[in-house]
Amino acid sequence: MNSTEINFKNIEKELSQQFEIIDEIRDFNQKKVLDAFVQNKVAAEHFMTVSGYGHDDLGREVLDKVFAQVFRAEKAVVRNHFVSGTHALACCLFGNLRHGEKLVSVAGAPYDTMEEVIGTRGDKRASLIGHGVIYEEIPLKNGMDVDFELLEKTVETCNMVLIQRSRGYSLRKSLDIATIEKIVHIVKSKNPDCICFVDNCYGEFVEKQEPLEVGADLIAGSLIKNPGGGIVETGGYIAGKEKFVEQAAMRLTAPGIGSQGGAMLNQSRLIFQGFFMAPSIVSEAVKGAILAAKVFEEIGYISTPKFNEKRTDIIQTITFNAPKPLEDFCKTVQELSPVNSYVTPIPDDVPGYDDKVIMAGGTFIEGSTIELSADGPLRTPYAVYMQGGLNYAHVKIVLKKFIVSKCFCL
Repeated sequence: MNSTEINFKNIEKELSQQFEIIDEIRDFNQKKVLDAFVQNKVAAEHFMTVSGYGHDDLGREVLDKVFAQVFRAEKAVVRNHFVSGTHALACCLFGNLRHGEKLVSVAGAPYDTMEEVIGTRGDKRASLIGHGVIYEEIPLKNGMDVDFELLEKTVETCNMVLIQRSRGYSLRKSLDIATIEKIVHIVKSKNPDCICFVDNCYGEFVEKQEPLEVGADLIAGSLIKNPGGGIVETGGYIAGKEKFVEQAAMRLTAPGIGSQGGAMLNQSRLIFQGFFMAPSIVSEAVKGAILAAKVFEEIGYISTPKFNEKRTDIIQTITFNAPKPLEDFCKTVQELSPVNSYVTPIPDDVPGYDDKVIMAGGTFIEGSTIELSADGPLRTPYAVYMQGGLNYAHVKIVLKKFIVSKCFCL
C-alpha cells in the first residue's frame, strides 16, 4: 500500500462515528419508505402506463400517495413532466401567488436559476415580478445565517416565504430541519395565513424528518436528485397541503386538469424503484461528502460543512480562492466518471446562470446530481460544489486521484 491508501484508512477510522450516524438515518428513512409501499399496496399493475390524456392512471395515483405518506403531506404530485427542480418550484410560485401579493426569500438570494423565475435577473415579462408579484429578500446575517430578528419584522405582510434548504451557489449554511422549524414558527406566529414553501432540493432523506413535518405548507424537488435514487430519467415532485399542491399542478397542466392528467410514458416503475432506493443512495452520497470534508481540511482548504457537523443536504463546498484548482478538481471528477470520462470540462455560459460555470459529471442521467458531480461558477471565491455519488467507493477513488495528482502529502 502507498502512503495515500494508508492515510485514507486512518481518515476513515476517524470518521466511523459520523458514518454510524448516517447509517442510522438511512435505516430509519428506508423503513419509512418501505412502510409507504406496503401500506399503499404497490403492485406490478401500478407499473403499467396509459396513453393520451393519462386519465385513470392507477399507478400514478398510488405513486402520489406513496410520496405523500413519506413526506407527511396531504397530497403529492409526482410527474416526469417536470423538466427540472426549477420547473417544479416555478409551478409552486406561479400557482399560489397572484398579482399584488408578496413573496419573501428568507435566506438571501435564492439559487441562480430562480432569479429569472422571480425576475431579479433577465427578461422580467415572464417572471413573477412581471406578473405583478412583489418580491423581497431578507439579507443573511454576517453573510451566513438567517436573520431571525429581521424575519419577524418582514413577514407580517407577505403571502409566501421561500425557504431554500440547500445553499445554492453561495457559502451560507444549508438550512437543517431545526432551522426550518424555527423559521416556520416565526412566520406562522406573525402571519398564520402565509404559505411556508421549502425548496427541498438536495435535502431529501439526509435527516430523519422532512420540512412538512415541522410545519411547512409546501415542498418541491427534482427526481434526478435525491428522491430518484439515481435511476429516474427525469421529473420532479410537489407535496404539501392539498390546496397548494393542486394550485401548483394547474400550472404544470392547466386549470381544470391539475393533477388528474398526464400520461407517465412508462416511467412509473423507474420512479417507484428509484424512490425505494433513495435512502440508501443518499447515505452513500453523504458519506462521500463527509470524506471529502475531512480530506480537504487535512490539506488546508476551507471545506463546508465540516466533517463532524450535522448534515442537511448532499452538497460539499470546497473553496479554492483561484480558478485553476477549481477547474483541476472538476477535470479529475470528469476523468473518473463512468460516462464521458474522455471529455474535458471547461467554463462556459449555461442557461439560467449569470457567470460562466464549469460542470463535471459523467452521469448516466444528464444533469443528475445524485450521481457524483462537481460544478461551480467562475467567480470569487472560486468554490466548487461537489454533490452526489451513487456509491461511496467512487467518491473515494476521485479524492485519491486528486490528492495524488496534486502531490499533497497526507
